[in-house]
Amino acid sequence: MRAAPTILHLDMDAFYASVEQASKPSLRGKAVIVGGLGPRGVVATASYEARRFGVHSAMPMAQARRLCPNGAYLIPRFRLYQAVSEVVMGLLRELSPLVEPLSLDEAFVDLEAGGTAFDSKSARETGERLRADIRAATGLSGSVGLAGSKMLAKVASEEAKPAGLLLIEPGTERELLAPMSVRTLPGVGPVTGEHLRRAGITTVGELAEAGEDELVRMVGRSHGVGLYRMALGLDDRPVVAERDAKSVSVEDTFDVDLHDRVRIRTEVQRLADRCVQRLRGSGHSGRTIVLKVRRYDFSTLTRSETLRGPTDDPAVVREAAARLLEAVDTTGGVRLLGVGVTGLADYTQEDLFAQSMAAEAKAAAEAAAQEAADAAAEGGAAEPDGAPETGAPGAPGGPGEAPRGAEPSGASGEPEPAPERRWAAGGDVLHAVYGPGWVQGSGVGRVTVRFEQPGSAPGRVRTFRVEDPELEPSDPLPLVGEAGADAT
Repeated sequence: MRAAPTILHLDMDAFYASVEQASKPSLRGKAVIVGGLGPRGVVATASYEARRFGVHSAMPMAQARRLCPNGAYLIPRFRLYQAVSEVVMGLLRELSPLVEPLSLDEAFVDLEAGGTAFDSKSARETGERLRADIRAATGLSGSVGLAGSKMLAKVASEEAKPAGLLLIEPGTERELLAPMSVRTLPGVGPVTGEHLRRAGITTVGELAEAGEDELVRMVGRSHGVGLYRMALGLDDRPVVAERDAKSVSVEDTFDVDLHDRVRIRTEVQRLADRCVQRLRGSGHSGRTIVLKVRRYDFSTLTRSETLRGPTDDPAVVREAAARLLEAVDTTGGVRLLGVGVTGLADYTQEDLFAQSMAAEAKAAAEAAAQEAADAAAEGGAAEPDGAPETGAPGAPGGPGEAPRGAEPSGASGEPEPAPERRWAAGGDVLHAVYGPGWVQGSGVGRVTVRFEQPGSAPGRVRTFRVEDPELEPSDPLPLVGEAGADAT
């Protein structure tokens, strides 16, 4: 525990939903719910307006729609969230070299290590300046907690929500914590909370009064000792600048159970490619490929294969995932698939052998060239017997013969229809005439778009055919800067 409140915890307010409201002027002050939009989708974030209806994170989307039928339901736009997060984390790193990100929208900062705060006055000034800088750079609000420990700083930021700042003066921790629910403490989830409630312990003060021995008897030594220390406000954990990633994974839950084995294999291949993209984006490679399958009866199977060395080759990951799938019975149906990579490293097996492989390839090329020269000197040809030249008339693939099994172009008499384009609610679009906008909804061959952008007034709504050639998907616009003005 520190003698000054120089540990800062920042938690952006309803981050995903707030980014959507800042990006879409017509949604400001409205109930916004971000998450999976299918029947099995889950709420990722709900705006404070939606929370008044009882909607919260991790709630099934179907339940959220019943509670808040008039809310705006949008797909997540992680590329935009990541870009905004990088701006916020950059502001934190200007305060200190010790920044510990917990997620895209949350982090601890050691202000003392950065020389930006040494007492309560300077810590409060730094926190208020940070909130103003975040507002100016992103148009969003964040809540700040300041205390002498990480646990208390996080408690303070939660109490400061939304868009506030709370500083806990050293020496006042127990008085502040005493009336709070035991669920306020990190690690006290629904199960532990209910166990404590049955024992008559509902507040942090009652937890401290119970004593360490009683808590150890109730929940075990490691958990009981930790709970007692937290109830007293004791936490000596340092702010750690780098948190090593242990794994990279992606998964999808399907609206309808998948039964077709070909479709399941295709989805696994697609997930493997997405996983490798994320793996490469983090600058890692991995050695163990993991396949996750949740079946129709909610039973979950996990299979893994460890390679000889780390890789970030999509073909290798796809092949390993396909082999793992062969060992899983999916006849009853599959509701979720996932592909992950563990055993991360910052190099690939290919790197280790790149120079030797290049040398071998060079030697092989030189040997082949020498063989061809020798054959030419003898008046022969360095061609396998009977092998026609690629592309020659009469050769497979040449102008005299179509590829085997291929139907000549136009043989059916009718061109194949182009697949119908799908427009997800909340996605970014660009119209050749009306400019940037976002999808409000689509169906029965039509897509409805609201044309507005960060910093503008609420825009007009127009409807188009889903195949309209003048309407295209686009990248998100920045919340502040190129879009024009602060999107507050």
